[in-house]
Amino acid sequence: MNTPYPFTAIVGQDDLRLGLLLNAVSPAVGGVLVRGEKGTAKSTAVRALAALMPEVEVVAGCRFSCAPAAPDPACPDGPHEAGTGASRPARTVELPVGASEDRLVGALDIERALSEGVKAFEPGLLADAHRGILYVDEVNLLHDHLVDLLLDAAAMGASYVEREGVSVRHAARFLLVGTMNPEEGELRPQLLDRFGLTVEVAASRETDLRVEVVRRRLAYDDDPAGFAARWADEETALRERIVAARALLPRVVLGDGVLRQIAATCAAFEVDGMRADIVMARTATALAAWAGREEVVAEDVRQAALLALPHRRRRNPFDAPGLDEDKLDEALEDAADEQGGGDDDPDPDGPGGGVPPQGGGPESDGGGSDAGGSDDGGADAPGREDGGSGDAPAPGGGAGEQQPARAGEPFRTKMLSVPGLGEGAAGRRSRARTEHGRTTGSRRPEGALTKLHLAATVQAAAPHQRARGRSGRGLVVRRDDLRQATREGREGNLVLFVVDASGSMAARQRMSAVKGAVMSLLLDAYQRRDKVGLVTFRGKDAEVALPPTSSVDAAAARLESLPTGGRTPLAAGLLRAHDVLRVERLRDPSRRPLLVVVTDGRATGGVDPVALAGRAGRLHASEGTASVVVDCESGFVRLGLAAQLARDLGGSAVTLDELRADSIAGLVKDITAAGRAA
Repeated sequence: MNTPYPFTAIVGQDDLRLGLLLNAVSPAVGGVLVRGEKGTAKSTAVRALAALMPEVEVVAGCRFSCAPAAPDPACPDGPHEAGTGASRPARTVELPVGASEDRLVGALDIERALSEGVKAFEPGLLADAHRGILYVDEVNLLHDHLVDLLLDAAAMGASYVEREGVSVRHAARFLLVGTMNPEEGELRPQLLDRFGLTVEVAASRETDLRVEVVRRRLAYDDDPAGFAARWADEETALRERIVAARALLPRVVLGDGVLRQIAATCAAFEVDGMRADIVMARTATALAAWAGREEVVAEDVRQAALLALPHRRRRNPFDAPGLDEDKLDEALEDAADEQGGGDDDPDPDGPGGGVPPQGGGPESDGGGSDAGGSDDGGADAPGREDGGSGDAPAPGGGAGEQQPARAGEPFRTKMLSVPGLGEGAAGRRSRARTEHGRTTGSRRPEGALTKLHLAATVQAAAPHQRARGRSGRGLVVRRDDLRQATREGREGNLVLFVVDASGSMAARQRMSAVKGAVMSLLLDAYQRRDKVGLVTFRGKDAEVALPPTSSVDAAAARLESLPTGGRTPLAAGLLRAHDVLRVERLRDPSRRPLLVVVTDGRATGGVDPVALAGRAGRLHASEGTASVVVDCESGFVRLGLAAQLARDLGGSAVTLDELRADSIAGLVKDITAAGRAA
């Protein structure tokens, strides 16, 4: 799309627009992470910001966008002499989710480096984004090693490419903007901390605003150039305000009293490290400059805390993000009281120093968010067609249904892993062939060489040196000699939970312990970067409470609201799990599944339900699905049905008590493949 959507035409989303504008005023703030549901103008706002950024002066012909007044002395295209250059618009560079490491940081021609001794370097996206915007849509779906490279470059202001002793360094300072849908998985806390600000966005539930979003979007789609022209005056005014705020920024005073408020606020919310204090100080300074003031006031500190602290506060992985504003106000008041007052003059422009107006644009007929947002109702609560208690059917739907029991306290579990060697997405659970990890051998490269195995390459080239006319100390290396290193690391798996929610599990204390155990396993899946799914069975049938997703938070929320009661259709639960795994094998064939069945092994309903469950279990075993049964049977008399189910599945059984014990380490880590193909 040649004509970007005007930034000033976006309806609502005040926090999103303010976070982006503050970074435009002061890139030192450190970028912004935008979290929210689909269709809420996240991508639209980021792409529109580029048109507001001031133009940059660059050295003519430099692929790394060196500044003419102070060129990078280590620039691979240098050295450059200081002088005048050419102006160009600031770039917005998008990093695709499926990008390779070479595409991000650049590629070094290993063959020429070894045979000719030259650094033939092709710049990557980090070089393209220097002095501009680097936009990462769905940043939570990037592989960990790419995110690490990205955020390291953002922190150091430079990118390093090193291959077998040959290295290239170039400047890489950019405004980092990431967007994500939390339903698809979270970023690790240490990576969240590297973003300066975070904002939460959601589609408005007000009818008038939604109508305006649709009206503007349709007008833009019909005539992008004409629509942008109608908002040109507002865009120009906002661009000039950014330039003025940048010029004012060095003169803004950050007093000691304000610094004490910032420090007291960060201490009150128990954030780790000092990055939060620094980001808050820079954000408050940018807010003052944006409002046209030369002094930071208390309202700036409050607004800076709302943007800089929600993703940094100490919390459990399943806690909802956010900031307690009452606690924030209390911390600011306490800090002001310790100072005997403080700078608490209200911001004349209100929070944010005046976000671009919404209703004052021309004709009020332009577009807004990507699609005005979408109301995703999510998965319904588990079915309630049979609500009896115990194993007896109840007359009428919902009768005797137990209210959801709270999950017990989560605990640390031992690692559950799938046997063998996979090739799935990078993670931390099962062994796999990966691009990163320990080197285990070499092979001929298929396509571009990415990881050179130096010893194997030299060994392949050595016998041919005389025939190639070698003279001197250099090694004559040809393409056929190059060897790719094969490496072994860890992959993420699909952990599919099949949870018994029938009446036989309905005792509150028992179900609380079961939920606590599953919650503990979910926490483990979160840490190991797995996809998770949840199938529950009760009453007459089973249902997919949560389709496979990277959002472990969503799984935890569905588990908390899980009611119990009714019969125990164990076979239905296993067959529904089989359907889920069959679809996932087609959708993501490289991701290996781990089936975790949480049940006491009892089955009711129909003719010979236990035998039917056994046949369903053997169906999973025939397809080589790794599995473990968490035996929830309690009492002095034990029927051992869960252990029999584990044998039918070709997996292992472990009790709730053993789930906490060290003895589980060998039970699931080395799941036997007896009765299954290797």
